[in-house]
This record gives sequence, C-alpha cells and structure tokens, in this order.
Amino acid sequence: MEKAMIEELERIHQQYDESGDNIISALQHIQEVFGYLPEEAVYWFSKRTNIPASKFFGVSTFYAQFFLKPRGKNIITSCCGTVCHVKGAHRNLFQLNQELDFPKGEDTTKDGLFTLEKVACLGACSIAPVMVVNKKVYGRMTPEKVTQAIKSVLKADKEQDSE
Repeated sequence: MEKAMIEELERIHQQYDESGDNIISALQHIQEVFGYLPEEAVYWFSKRTNIPASKFFGVSTFYAQFFLKPRGKNIITSCCGTVCHVKGAHRNLFQLNQELDFPKGEDTTKDGLFTLEKVACLGACSIAPVMVVNKKVYGRMTPEKVTQAIKSVLKADKEQDSE
C-alpha cells in the first residue's frame, strides 16, 4: 500500500475515532477520498478498528451508494424500467455500447472515461426513455441523442483538460 494512501486512511481513522462515527460514515469518507472503496483500504481500516472486514464489506455491498471498483470520470445512468424498456431504452444501450465499446462484462470503459450504470427506475417515466449523464437528465432519448450526449461530454472534458 502506498504511503499517501496510508496517510489518508490515518486521517480518516483519526476523524472516525474522534467523532465516534459508524461504519457507513467511515466508508463514505473513504469513498469520497479515493472515488471508490479500495479493498486494501477496507482491510487496513478493519485491522485498525478491530472490526471484522466482513462487516465493512457487508455494509458496502448492501448499500448501492458504495463502489468496490473504480468508476469512470463520467457516469451514465440508464433507466431500464418497464416504461423505458417499452419506449426503446435497449436501443439506447446498444448505441452506448457502440459508441463507448465497453469491455465484455465490464461497466467502465478501458480508458476510465465512462461508467455505465443500469437502474430499475429513475422515476421519470413521463419522459421515457431516460438517461442521466453526470447528473444531467436526458429524456425521450434516442440513439442519435445518445451519440450527441457522448460527444458533448467528450467535448466538455477536452475543454476542461486544456484549461
């Protein structure tokens, strides 16, 4: 484990000890710092707190807010609920896979730029099919709009990188 990671974990542990936070707060803090819950960080925290790692993994796998794998820079959430499915969400997902070429069985692109999350319902059935890209809601999506949204994100990333 890298020295920088250990220093961050020490800092989180110190706050955890002082505030008497629970496991969820500690996991949220670890994820906030690293972007996900690195396995070695969970084991380190478990050892340091004398709380079995299974409790940390139990909590982190129960709540959808925790991620055990690194996520992409851009998060795409696709609704796969009944209404979105009937109105063509599967065509949008196909287009998304064509555009981003996710490795088989993976939800993050090889370059780490995009992560695709499929959810049961986003609660926006009136504008189905729906996708959320970096917290921006896109309704009445079509494969063409998927392509436009991806291009827009890539353009914004490029502009941000050049600044």
